[in-house]
Amino acid sequence: MPNRDQKILVVGACGQIGVELTLQLRKMYGEGVVIASDLREEHPLLKGTGPYVSLDIMNKETFHVLVLRYNITQVYLLAAILSATGEKNPMLAWHLNMQSLLNVLEVAKEENLAKVYWPSSIAVFGPDSPKENTPQHTIIEPTTVYGISKLAGERWCEYYWKRYKVDVRSLRYPGLISYKSQPGGGTTDYAIEIFHDAINRGNYISFLKESTYLPMMYMPDAIRATIELMETDASKLTVRSSYNIGAMSFSPREIAAEITKHIPGFSIVYSPDNRQKIADSWPASIDDSLAKNDWGWKPEYDIERMTADMLVNLMK
Repeated sequence: MPNRDQKILVVGACGQIGVELTLQLRKMYGEGVVIASDLREEHPLLKGTGPYVSLDIMNKETFHVLVLRYNITQVYLLAAILSATGEKNPMLAWHLNMQSLLNVLEVAKEENLAKVYWPSSIAVFGPDSPKENTPQHTIIEPTTVYGISKLAGERWCEYYWKRYKVDVRSLRYPGLISYKSQPGGGTTDYAIEIFHDAINRGNYISFLKESTYLPMMYMPDAIRATIELMETDASKLTVRSSYNIGAMSFSPREIAAEITKHIPGFSIVYSPDNRQKIADSWPASIDDSLAKNDWGWKPEYDIERMTADMLVNLMK
């Protein structure tokens, strides 16, 4: 059972993960317990569901004041510039992704916060990592600024745990698929765009090759995995960098075939762009046995169930 004495701050609450995570946390803990924050205007789905504050996480002093004002005990830091967007402005991506994490870790240390959550990504892996069932501990040599920032972030998380006992937890998200929010500039975004185009146009132009396999996860599983990790007793956790987490693996050809079962006549053409090179450096599937062993992780959605649910909800 969740501890209702907690006061939770979600930073980046209007992003792809943030919206759904905030709504689920409010459902579990109560509306007034979960403070949503972002630089952007409040997301329509969050309006009326609980407190919302404007926050620039790059300003450590403002963040620190917010933590004190609301008696925050847990922080979920979701603000980030993703892979494809990051390659257009590497220095901005590095600065935002790193400094936001360091600001949160420092305040967590100074105020002795109960827990911090920060997401990593399969982008930490590189071309020399094993492609199939990529292990938790393996060669990690990312080739994107997003992956480099996530690898550095993992090291900082483990450092703050070992040095200062800041209870920071993390998951290496695969590609995340959701009908509630728009893609955020990632390489796996084709797996969201394809559903919108299938419904609206009946066809899709894929920026990845037909046989490009990538690990994917439906958003309800990602939200559940995040909260399950945060609810797990600290003594059970053996990974303090970031846990591998998996659900399904598919290619553009396979997801297109699955959509065609629901939308006969749907067609796809392939026109790979610069994002193909990023995808080629990432795993095709993930070994998440440590997450299963340490806190009982188990996905609920496969490609068939996810596709059916996405189409039903988008068509509404």
